[in-house]
Amino acid sequence: MKLLRNLKPVLAGLLVVGLAACGGGGSGGSASAGSGTLRLAMTDAPACGYDAVNVTIQKIRVNQSSSASDTDAGWSEVVLNPAMRVNLLGLTNGVLAELGQTPLPAGKYTQLRLVLADNSSANPLANSVVPTTSTTEVALKTPSGQQSGLKANIDIDVAANKMADFVLDFDACKSVVVAGGSGQYLLKPVVTVIPRYVSGVAGFVDATLANGNTSVSLQQGGVVVKATTPDSTGKFLLQPVAPGTYTLVMTAPGRTTAIVTNVPVAADTVTSVNASGTPFNPPVSSSGTVSGTAPVNTLVRVLQPLTSGGSVEVAGRFVDGVTGAYSYPLAVNAPLVAPFVAMPNSLVFAADTAAAGKYTLDASLTGFADKTATLATLASGATITTNFMFP
Repeated sequence: MKLLRNLKPVLAGLLVVGLAACGGGGSGGSASAGSGTLRLAMTDAPACGYDAVNVTIQKIRVNQSSSASDTDAGWSEVVLNPAMRVNLLGLTNGVLAELGQTPLPAGKYTQLRLVLADNSSANPLANSVVPTTSTTEVALKTPSGQQSGLKANIDIDVAANKMADFVLDFDACKSVVVAGGSGQYLLKPVVTVIPRYVSGVAGFVDATLANGNTSVSLQQGGVVVKATTPDSTGKFLLQPVAPGTYTLVMTAPGRTTAIVTNVPVAADTVTSVNASGTPFNPPVSSSGTVSGTAPVNTLVRVLQPLTSGGSVEVAGRFVDGVTGAYSYPLAVNAPLVAPFVAMPNSLVFAADTAAAGKYTLDASLTGFADKTATLATLASGATITTNFMFP
């Protein structure tokens, strides 16, 4: 099984129970004799600013040809009858929704189409969000033309008499986009597909930070691999994660960023970074604001370079779906950095003073090379405006 990194195309979340495959088995691919089994589960990253993100799934289609059209041969379908509605935000801290399994002709599957139910007069909130600032449930607008399915390029091998076991990690924070002042919300799905690893990282933040606004992530090269929000006790679990070495980043509004470097993750093992008696509780920090505009559908990430080398992502979302605006409040304090040490030893944090208020922006828009901007040092109460244009 292969790790599929940074799957940014249209894929909202694949939630399947009691799967039954129907339709043809696949021309235009590398099918071999016999069949294997595809098993899927779903998990979620934090959703900044929402208390619920609901999607209703009707059908999933897979094909061995990445260029197959809706009417081409070779599609296998998974039909949910009745359609299934799930709040994706219940899937944090290592919780997996078991999606079921289905037999498929053996071969490599390179295209997936996810068909969501429409928000109709009979079911106006089939897909919806509940903003944290309101108790009102609001319809979530899905991409135009989604009746044929939201397309994603995948790379899943289904071997004869074997099970291909994958987890789809939905990033609700990056996937739900505000549509100007219209009161509407748009779905621009961001999902990562990974094998079902047992390995991961666990730890604790102070209970005062267990408020739904704190994010803990594992990163490599400034790219978030897995993120979550702590539960009501402050405990967090980042799982499943491939074995390797990661940087752990904790951010919370009005708090100094805390970073643990060189966190090891071994196969079939959950690494503990701290105990409940020594939770992360970084000091309060004043903030400045980074804002600007970019073309609609641009993803703007905020990176903080570290003196020891490399950068970490501290924020990132798609710009407003109508105005193209973005805005991030950011800590001006120097980030606190600790090298990983195995328990029962305690982490020792030190301020990376040269990194205080230092940020860079990365703007990505499908079809164009990324654009970056190095910002002046951010001061308390200040606003730095950066606008992006493509190409």
